[in-house]
Amino acid sequence: MKIYENIKYGPADAQALDVYIPDCETFPVFVYIHGGGFETGNKKMNFIPALCEKGVAVVSGEYRKYTDAEPAHYPDFIEDGASIVAWAKKHISEYIGDSKVTHFYAGGSSAGGYVTQMLCFNPAYLAKHGLSGSDIDAWYHDAGQPTAHFNVLKERGLDYRRLIVDETAPLYYVDDSQTYSPMEIVVSEHDIENRYEQTMLLISTMKHFGHDMSRVKLTYMEGWSHCKYMYEPGDHGNWIFADMIYDFIERMEGSL
Repeated sequence: MKIYENIKYGPADAQALDVYIPDCETFPVFVYIHGGGFETGNKKMNFIPALCEKGVAVVSGEYRKYTDAEPAHYPDFIEDGASIVAWAKKHISEYIGDSKVTHFYAGGSSAGGYVTQMLCFNPAYLAKHGLSGSDIDAWYHDAGQPTAHFNVLKERGLDYRRLIVDETAPLYYVDDSQTYSPMEIVVSEHDIENRYEQTMLLISTMKHFGHDMSRVKLTYMEGWSHCKYMYEPGDHGNWIFADMIYDFIERMEGSL
């Protein structure tokens, strides 16, 4: 495994990413956007080396946050997510030598899952980089909020508990104007209050617009709280979340 750290994709201090390359001749690429409510968290996640050791290249990106010295404002973190994906699409070849990429995936957790949902359902963000949703072979939306994100509501001076579906909500953009790449959506039994119901509304809305739901997998984490599985080792010493993402990618590699 080769690791390239703190590669700049933009001028702000936070706009940096890490690249993990497995020792394989061919491999998929997984772009990951971390969570933390746009206030905490970072691109250094314990599960990433384990995922790379399974034969997956990983691009893990940092983005601007509300807690930066120069605080972020909506939609800075979404724009950064699009920039991270675009960087990976356009520059990963510079780091893989003679190896070949099989497919290209993108995913995120919690706030990062909100970002990947916005990139998936609102084509405008990737379009700024000359990309479309079809440039992502499949999406992994982990514990994301499909309505207006609670900290985006706080930024606007609103009660963070409100459920608002407007231009700041991934759900707002779900229609039949585009065909979405396959995706897996993860939600926990004891997730953030109302997150399960919002996730079911997202899935129901996709059904309402006639999307092929055989391309959408819902993973229900029975007994788990919000994203707790990301930080837990499994029975055999591996990281549970690395196994989850690898299972998703392996399934996609066999079907795309």
